[in-house]
Amino acid sequence: MRLVGGLLAAVLAATALAPDGAAAPASHYVQRLRLQAQLQTLNAELLGRDSATGVLQDLCDRRDPAAPRIRARRSILEDAPEVLADVRKRLAAASNEPVIHRRVELTCGEAVLSRADNWYLPTRLTPEMNRQLDTTDTPFGVAVKPLAFQRRTLSANLLFAPLPPGWEAQPAAAFDQAVTIPPEVLQHRALLQTPDGRPFSLLVETYSDRVLVP
Repeated sequence: MRLVGGLLAAVLAATALAPDGAAAPASHYVQRLRLQAQLQTLNAELLGRDSATGVLQDLCDRRDPAAPRIRARRSILEDAPEVLADVRKRLAAASNEPVIHRRVELTCGEAVLSRADNWYLPTRLTPEMNRQLDTTDTPFGVAVKPLAFQRRTLSANLLFAPLPPGWEAQPAAAFDQAVTIPPEVLQHRALLQTPDGRPFSLLVETYSDRVLVP
């Protein structure tokens, strides 16, 4: 979290009051600092908590307390045998144990915050959990919350770099150009497991540009 704190301090310094008490004019450099701080903060929150849905719900609530709950637009997909073999290995699943591939878009209102591929073992969930996942737009993390699951991150990749490595040693003018935010900014791969260490879900989550405020 030290890096995030340093970024926030840089943002505050860059937007400090001018000598006459007026706010200093905004710049592309300040925008880059804001985006970098937001991205690093989101990444740290995802790494530090078990529920990605909970992180996104908090983000949604901060943006608009009146916004609806996070919803999951879902579809069920079929995988090639080699993909399923790798998934079964990751989940320590038997060869005859059913695996469901669920792809969802997690939305805050009409904004799509993330797209997630989720391979899970329905036999390790309760009938009520499976009912919710099959018939409602309840996010996976909300449906399986009674399992008191733990999240084990396999990888976390930043897909967008508002500021390049070594930026802090360069003059602000070097980065005072407009920045284009790509459609996808962050990707996590993770396993969800019960408190006794049994995995039941493999996730690949890709976060959209809508998680950032330019």
